[in-house]
Amino acid sequence: MREKKKVFGEERRDLILSLLKNANTPITGGELAKRTNVSRQVIVNDVTLLKARKEPIIATSQGYMYLSPRADGSVEKTIACQHTPDEAEAELTILVDYGITVKDVTIEHLVYGDLTASIMVSNRKEVEQFIHKITSTGAAYLSELTGGVHLHTLLADKEEQLNEAEIALKQAGFLMETNQT
Repeated sequence: MREKKKVFGEERRDLILSLLKNANTPITGGELAKRTNVSRQVIVNDVTLLKARKEPIIATSQGYMYLSPRADGSVEKTIACQHTPDEAEAELTILVDYGITVKDVTIEHLVYGDLTASIMVSNRKEVEQFIHKITSTGAAYLSELTGGVHLHTLLADKEEQLNEAEIALKQAGFLMETNQT
C-alpha cells in the first residue's frame, strides 16, 4: 500500500482554497486534513492565514465555506429576534422553510461589542445538524448572553421570501418589533 504524500505550505493553502471555491457544500477541517495528509490543526492554521489575506472563508458548524460575491440578484436582510434557547430550532426552521439561508447570528456583548458567529443553514437537515452540534457539545447559543436578543443576516432569492418569513416569525413571537420600548 502506497503512503499518501503530505502537501506542504503554500501548495497546501492553494489546494485548500481551490477545494473550498469549487465546493457546493461546506468541507470539514478533518476532510481537508485527509486530502492534504496533515493534522486538522494545520488546516485551522492554514485557514487563519488565508483569512488574513482577506479570502472570504467562513467556519460554519458544517465545515469551511468560501463565500463568493453574490452576483445572482439575491437579497440580504438583517432582522432582530428574541426567544429562548429551546425555540432556536423552531426559529431557524421557519426561515429555511421559506427558502432562506441564515448566514449568521450577532449579539451585542457588554464587553466585546458586536459578536458574530456564522451559521449558514439553508434547509431542515442543516438546521438539525446545527442544533445537534450545539446540544451534543454542551455549547451555549450566543443569544443566551443577551436574554435571547440577537440579529440574523438572511439571504434569499427574492424579497417576498424575506417578507413572508418575517410575518411567520412575528406570528411565532420571535421577531422583535421596531416599536418595542
